[in-house]
Amino acid sequence: MKEFKKPDLSAPRYRAKAHNLMTNDFFKNFRAKFPKYEKVSDKELKKIIKVFNETVYQTVIESREGVQLPQEVGWLFVGTCDQSKKKNIDYNKSKKYGVTITNKNWETDGKLCKIFFTSYNLKHKIKNREFWGFTACRNFKRSVSKAYAENWNIYVQVDPKKRIQVVERRLAFKEVRDRSLMLQLKTYNEFEDL
Repeated sequence: MKEFKKPDLSAPRYRAKAHNLMTNDFFKNFRAKFPKYEKVSDKELKKIIKVFNETVYQTVIESREGVQLPQEVGWLFVGTCDQSKKKNIDYNKSKKYGVTITNKNWETDGKLCKIFFTSYNLKHKIKNREFWGFTACRNFKRSVSKAYAENWNIYVQVDPKKRIQVVERRLAFKEVRDRSLMLQLKTYNEFEDL
């Protein structure tokens, strides 16, 4: 086994600049665009946004096909991938035992979960879709990780050599099929053919 070299905790670190979208300017612009919400406080608006985001990520975790985001910005879903060739080091155990210990993901048969976002859609072309991106918040990542370890085999298997558009097309086709089936069920009349 290879000896584990402890990371230097006092070494300089790169920290990505955090961007907060819920600023005073955001709330002013929101109230200018939607004057009927003028009496809603900033605190209440933040709470509404947080509850909506939690609802979206809980739905992504619970449904195999994921969620289509509002205004058809894109799709979010959790996918299963094979473990990468790069070593996944368990730093806590490695530090404790002094040798490099890798995480083999035994509880998920060596599979990894990833949160996928795609803005390529069959039905609608999204303008400047290559500029859209998604970064999951810490709560979303931790919730996905916890749920994946418990029920990893229900999620979509994503082949790393194929483009994500193939998987997204299949999901979009299933959504179109489900909508047409629901429409047929709503308008079905068993006595009509008699």
